[in-house]
Amino acid sequence: MTRCLCVAVWAALIVTTNALGEQEMKNVLTDIPYTEGQMGKRQLVDEKHLLVMQVALKPDQQVPEHRANSNVHLLVVEGQITVTLAGQDLVAAKGALVPVAFKTLMSIRNASKENASFLILKTPNPSEMTH
Repeated sequence: MTRCLCVAVWAALIVTTNALGEQEMKNVLTDIPYTEGQMGKRQLVDEKHLLVMQVALKPDQQVPEHRANSNVHLLVVEGQITVTLAGQDLVAAKGALVPVAFKTLMSIRNASKENASFLILKTPNPSEMTH
């Protein structure tokens, strides 16, 4: 429980470094990238050891089926999502941390009537993975 809470606090306020070497803070609870028609997304951290993205799904939007290209954890920051891992559905609500093993067949959808947003934490960065 303590580990999950620490990850959630760290993830809520992510500090990144811009092109000038200055640190910028990004708040994942504000400016959530919702869009009409398709999933919204933004990249928050892109480093050798870690890639963090935020995805925003309005009701009935989804992330298409694909294979995990790294070791992945999904952290739900708003709403509820349905994660399908190797054909099995798992409902994850705000605060849930869902582990996804490398190369697992997966898809994510918002089957609820409320907006949902989650962080995708990939370690190492998929650019460092050997297939």
